[in-house]
Amino acid sequence: MHQRNFALDRRLAVTPEQPEDKDQFIDLDRLLNIAWRRARIVAVAAAIGLALGIAYLLMTPSTYTAATRILLDENLTRYAQEERNGAGPMQIDTMMSSEVEILRSSRLAHSVVAELDLHRNELFLDPPMSPVVWLRSQIRSTISSLTSSGEKGAGLSEAAQIGRAAAILQANLVAERVGRSFAIEVRYSAKDAALAGAIARAYANQYLADQLNANFDATQQATVWLQSRLENLRTEWLAASLRAERFRAENNLTAVSGELVSDQQLSEVNEQLILAQAETANARARYQRFQAIIEEGPEQAVLSAVIPTDIANSASLNELKSRYLNMVERESEISERFGEDHPQAVTLRRQSADLSRQIYQELQQVTASYRNEYEVAQAREQSLRDNVGARTGENSVAGEALVELRELEQQSSALGTLYQTFLARYEEASQQQTFPIAKARVISEASNPTRPSAPSKTLTLGLALVLGMFSGTGIGAVQEFRERFFRTGDDVRRALGIDFLGYLPLVAKDGSEGDAAAADEDPGPALLKLAVNAPSSLFAETLRNARLVADVVLQEKPSRVIAFASVLPREGKTTVATNFAAMLAASGQSTLLIDADMRNPGLTRRLAIEPQSSLVDVLLNGHDWREALLVSRQSGLAILPATTRQRLSHTADLISGKAMRALIEDARGSYRYIIVDLPPLGPVVDARAFAPLADAFLMVTAWGTTPRALLRATLENEPQVSGKTLGAILNKTDMAKLSRYGSFGGAERYMGDYADYYLDGAAGRHAASG
Repeated sequence: MHQRNFALDRRLAVTPEQPEDKDQFIDLDRLLNIAWRRARIVAVAAAIGLALGIAYLLMTPSTYTAATRILLDENLTRYAQEERNGAGPMQIDTMMSSEVEILRSSRLAHSVVAELDLHRNELFLDPPMSPVVWLRSQIRSTISSLTSSGEKGAGLSEAAQIGRAAAILQANLVAERVGRSFAIEVRYSAKDAALAGAIARAYANQYLADQLNANFDATQQATVWLQSRLENLRTEWLAASLRAERFRAENNLTAVSGELVSDQQLSEVNEQLILAQAETANARARYQRFQAIIEEGPEQAVLSAVIPTDIANSASLNELKSRYLNMVERESEISERFGEDHPQAVTLRRQSADLSRQIYQELQQVTASYRNEYEVAQAREQSLRDNVGARTGENSVAGEALVELRELEQQSSALGTLYQTFLARYEEASQQQTFPIAKARVISEASNPTRPSAPSKTLTLGLALVLGMFSGTGIGAVQEFRERFFRTGDDVRRALGIDFLGYLPLVAKDGSEGDAAAADEDPGPALLKLAVNAPSSLFAETLRNARLVADVVLQEKPSRVIAFASVLPREGKTTVATNFAAMLAASGQSTLLIDADMRNPGLTRRLAIEPQSSLVDVLLNGHDWREALLVSRQSGLAILPATTRQRLSHTADLISGKAMRALIEDARGSYRYIIVDLPPLGPVVDARAFAPLADAFLMVTAWGTTPRALLRATLENEPQVSGKTLGAILNKTDMAKLSRYGSFGGAERYMGDYADYYLDGAAGRHAASG
């Protein structure tokens, strides 16, 4: 029930701790086991957190919040102002942010203070505070008194009191836009419900009044400024117009239909010049085309020429060319059929040649006529060009004067336009000054709150409970993280790689329930005989399991030397060794118990009689070891005590020397079991020195006390001891807490189900209670 299966020929040694299964992302069983084990800490921490939350609610004064909503509505002024184009999303966001800042401004806070006379309201200036806020206020007051010599409170001037009240208003006011709408919500929190409602309503009223005052002041200032500016603009406009007219008259810049006469004449000549340039270009093109045809020769010219329709003899030329082409075609056909020497072919060639000469002569006459037209058009163009240049020179002087005149006219026109614009704005501002309407209205008026807004009881208690649970979870996690001791048999197997032999319950020195004293220091007589006096207890059952393991592993040895060791003092090693030996002797086995802890012989000190001879006398003086034996009348257990009269420093040499070896060999012939109580492995080397003489070791480890890393390192450094270790026993086990450390499905969870089997003695009753 408390151990795993073991091999018959096995010698146990320390093996590396098995790594956790990396494929398992979260070990739910382990997490649930930890939660169940630390649930008490979490519950206590949660209760403390809940109590602190209740105390906070009892000591913290309530806070009341009143809210009002203001809508910015452009439609309110649509009858008094011209309709403007809609603003974009960015402009709307900027406008809403600006209005929120106005509500948060110091100027508006001073207006509210003046309306409600808050700088004289003691409830507003010094409201009840929670203990935390009061302590923080006292600390600030102390620091301020040490760093400033000025007095506060009643000693402040009225302006300072108003400034303080305005600062309190700004600190407790919340103004924010409602979603993406044009509404702004204004919330104010105070310790008094009526005061919170009054301040929220006053903020809405002062905001609307501030808008009206701002619009009126801005319109009045604009009207005054526009009026003075209009007088200046009118004077400047009239002066500029008069200068322009005087300059026109002085420079004789007469205009017809808004244009100077010289400009009109120059424009007409320019138009004629453009037409002449076009005619010259056309004549040049015709002349150059026919000149190229003439240069190709008579025969090719007749074939390439296109007879224009605009000449006088175009019809006769077209007829001659048609006759010529017909003759050439007929001559070609006759020559092809009858030969080139045929009389008719010769006649046709002669006639076509005559026609070709006639057509070429006509083309030369056409080309000559086109040349004459080109020369006439070119002469006319040059004449017009000269005329334009002459008129341009004449108008250069008038053009310079005209530039100056246009500058004067533009200046006069700009001043006139500006005057008209300012005049329209002046009239608009004058009308708006007599139409004072704000662009905002209250859509949700603040009322006196009926319930406190803070502290929220549900939220506070829930948060306190959660924080308490988190704190308890953190404490439990730290404790779990710091868990470095042996609690279950699985801890022994994982950390040491050796068999777990069972639990020895925590019992008192007299064998009753309670905390056991340091067994190695002061084991009571009842505790040394517990396995014999309570053979059906869990204590005795665990020792019988250890004997079974020893018998199976050491079955080939007729006499077995079993050494009991621990890594630290006061782990109950002597008590376990004595009970193990007494149980063997009570079962009829010849058993010798040797107290080999010669530096601190706890077993020998608790014997009923003072020994006359001891193990030290046997090893040092050669005394017969049989004469030093003390035999129990109840169980027949033979005990070889150690000395209590002197302190020895070279005990390791004695316990591993020839005399000790001879003693063990001699005792093997008389006893089936030789139980050796050795000093702890950690502080002295006696147990290591005795390792060659022992057949097996049983490790005694204190439950929840012995560090796993220490015992593991010790066994790793002592291969002779670890190679002979049969297993480990967890001593001083708190059976009531053991089930908290067992895994789901582990034997530790079901220890109470076996209570009927462990009802012999106090140890059995203690196991049942676990």
